[in-house]
Amino acid sequence: MRPPTPAELPRQAVHLPFEAGPYRMAMALTACPVADWIELDEQYRQEMALRRSLLAARHADVFGAIPGAAAAGRETLDLLAAHLPARFPDWFARDGETLRNRLTGETWDLAAPPVDPLELAGRLVQEDLCVVQLDRAVPRLAAAVLCFPSRWRLADKLGRPLAEVHGPVPLYAERLARPVDRLMAAIRPGRVALRLNWSVVDDPALFQPTGKFRTAYDSAITAENAGAALCLRVERQTLRLLPTSGGVLFGIRVHVYPLARIAAAAEVAARLAAAVRALPEETVRYKSLAPFRAALLDYLDRQAGPARRQDQE
Repeated sequence: MRPPTPAELPRQAVHLPFEAGPYRMAMALTACPVADWIELDEQYRQEMALRRSLLAARHADVFGAIPGAAAAGRETLDLLAAHLPARFPDWFARDGETLRNRLTGETWDLAAPPVDPLELAGRLVQEDLCVVQLDRAVPRLAAAVLCFPSRWRLADKLGRPLAEVHGPVPLYAERLARPVDRLMAAIRPGRVALRLNWSVVDDPALFQPTGKFRTAYDSAITAENAGAALCLRVERQTLRLLPTSGGVLFGIRVHVYPLARIAAAAEVAARLAAAVRALPEETVRYKSLAPFRAALLDYLDRQAGPARRQDQE
């Protein structure tokens, strides 16, 4: 079969999870059809090349597992090795214990993988893959292939309870820690839960292990250049039970869109401006929006034009 060309891959989805109105700290979970569990799109080849490069040059920064996580890693690989050829038969083919990726030209021996099974799973998809395990009813980050972190370091979080992993997140302890812990024990087999997270960033890089809590004003970003200098960064997060090992697989697909592309629609620009204005100050600091917040809002207001006035009426 002829290998597919980039044009034959689906276009990158545009997720716009921000809303006008008062800020709400909530999980905002929705049900995701199993067929849509994994996103595969036109960014695939370049993102997979970056993942291979990071796994080669910065392996300790992007992969880790605590003792006892091997079974969940193996189950993750088995789940993906069954899902990908069934969902994307033009690009993945399986023959017994051999999996072929037609997009990269790679062939993998599933019975004897040359790398850790969870790492191999992370070499197949654009999602980062985190394994959460219950330890005496406490959900804990047990393993991950994390090539595209949104300003956190795997080494700082591996092996820690989820409440500690999310410790720096404003309001998490008060509003989300207990609901999230309960959710980890309540996910049912064969179901996928989905949520979206967003921020505006001044760096388009997918690999961003640091950068939170910056407050120093950045005079280089102005209302005139914000559209080119800033990006909307969205995490498409999925949760799926690993029924055999008892773990939960947390997938994170990162999308980065130039702000000018997002704000080209006046209604979207107005909605994003309203969402930024509604953020609590501690969240503004956490997301490092303070250095360019004024320029961002000025730019969005100009793009919104009449749409902003309608939103305020």
